Amino acid sequence: MNDRLLDFAIRYGFLILLFGMVVYFSIAAPGFFGPLSAAFVLQSVAITGILALGVTCTLVVGGFDLSIGAVATSALMLSAYSMVILEHPTIVAVFLCLAMGALVGLINGLLIVKFRVPDLLATLGMMFLLIGLQRIPTQGNSIATGMTLTDGTVAEGTFSAAFLWLGRHRFDLFIDRLLPMPVVIFIGIAVLIWLFLGFTRHGRLMYAIGSNERAAALVGTPVNRYKIAAYMISGVTASIGGILLAARLGRGDIASGNNLLLDSVAAALIGFAVLGAARPNAFGTAIGALFVGILLQGMTMMNAPYYTQDFVKGAVLVAALVFTFYLSSRRSGTGH
Repeated sequence: MNDRLLDFAIRYGFLILLFGMVVYFSIAAPGFFGPLSAAFVLQSVAITGILALGVTCTLVVGGFDLSIGAVATSALMLSAYSMVILEHPTIVAVFLCLAMGALVGLINGLLIVKFRVPDLLATLGMMFLLIGLQRIPTQGNSIATGMTLTDGTVAEGTFSAAFLWLGRHRFDLFIDRLLPMPVVIFIGIAVLIWLFLGFTRHGRLMYAIGSNERAAALVGTPVNRYKIAAYMISGVTASIGGILLAARLGRGDIASGNNLLLDSVAAALIGFAVLGAARPNAFGTAIGALFVGILLQGMTMMNAPYYTQDFVKGAVLVAALVFTFYLSSRRSGTGH
């Protein structure tokens, strides 16, 4: 009986916690359980979740990407610079951002697999590099139509309607205008990565690399290529998140992505606890992003001080991971 209860707790404990949190906020915060609140949660979940899915791919191969927040804000600033200052069309701005994300991922991967720089140090260095680089063209200022440039001229470019559509369009469902476009993109990316990691040979090989890199190499797996590919996926997904954030804001806000890294990492790591997976996985990451979004929205609606939110996120993350790995080790110790 105890073994069955333990297995049930490992598999469904986090989902029960998520359901309980929704019930609590619905009672404690009037208006939480409504379409407007749901739209805010989904909107925030989408960008965080897209970045977290990229982190998940690096976790699968035994790595970790700390540069995702900086890549996202760089994509935000690059898209704004491209359209507002250089007056490029939407397709050029989007292409530049995606290419930038892929290039950053490639450089991260090469630093790690070719130059043997530890993944945390390589991506941390890239994070600082990008944070500084994105501020140089405008001397640390945000980018908006009509701003005065460093040479005294006025920026006359604007965000195109097609670009803003990516971040602001909402699909009509049973409840009017509930599903934002970024959520649709997030769901699409989540399904693609879930299918790729769980149901393709390439995904299985990436898990094999993360479990035992040496053994995977001995059976002929091109370990370096897969690790570089994982970081490139992470860079591209982060740039997509930055594009969507820019499209939602309609300006290049230099400070808008400050919490993206922490929230995305939290979502990816919380995913370990979903359904007792105890490993990185796309479905768990998506649920983790939803959990973070619901938690922040509920605390906001309860007027919790902003400075307590990171503490609560950290406490929940630690509790979820301890819960998962401690109970899993107990299950292993009993022979199950």
